[in-house]
Amino acid sequence: MRRLIVNADDFGLTSGVNRGIIEAHERGIVTSATLMACGTKFREAVDLASRTPQLSVGCHVLLVDASPVLEFQQVSTLATSNFGAPKFRDNLVSFAGLAVARRLDEDQIEAEITAQIRKLQTAGIKVSHLDSHKHTHMFPVVFRPMLRAARECGVSAVRNPFEPLVFAGTKNWKRRFQLGILRSFRTSFRNALKNSD
Repeated sequence: MRRLIVNADDFGLTSGVNRGIIEAHERGIVTSATLMACGTKFREAVDLASRTPQLSVGCHVLLVDASPVLEFQQVSTLATSNFGAPKFRDNLVSFAGLAVARRLDEDQIEAEITAQIRKLQTAGIKVSHLDSHKHTHMFPVVFRPMLRAARECGVSAVRNPFEPLVFAGTKNWKRRFQLGILRSFRTSFRNALKNSD
């Protein structure tokens, strides 16, 4: 049984990131990676993953800083239309504001996450787990539909975005405030996980 998982996010972002992940895996450091369905070097990452069967590959769900897989009408609460081409918000703070204000549609989130997972699976990737860019799945409005999409697509693991709070003793007020918000989402994360069985 594997006792330590070292995961590399952003597989598919750039050629340099792709090479770095494969090299770290071949040197015995990285055991898994999460692939961006919307990454600019998605095809290259899929090709590298197919030649590296020991590397476990998950889906790095993108809901910020990228373009969606689906059309704008299908993700209108998540994206803006830039001359007809949909684009997710590139600011986590604005995404967080919409998430907390409940202005993001869970059905649209589930559809987009499902589309991203299916894109990987169609490309031949056996998706081992899910996580999200900038931990957007810490928000209940994202986590609930992520669990539904995972179940629908046969993915049995989701990364816990609430890692140990190593900066909990910080004197920086802004960081303390952020950590306090994270703690409040941790409870809803655990409850949603418990209720998903």
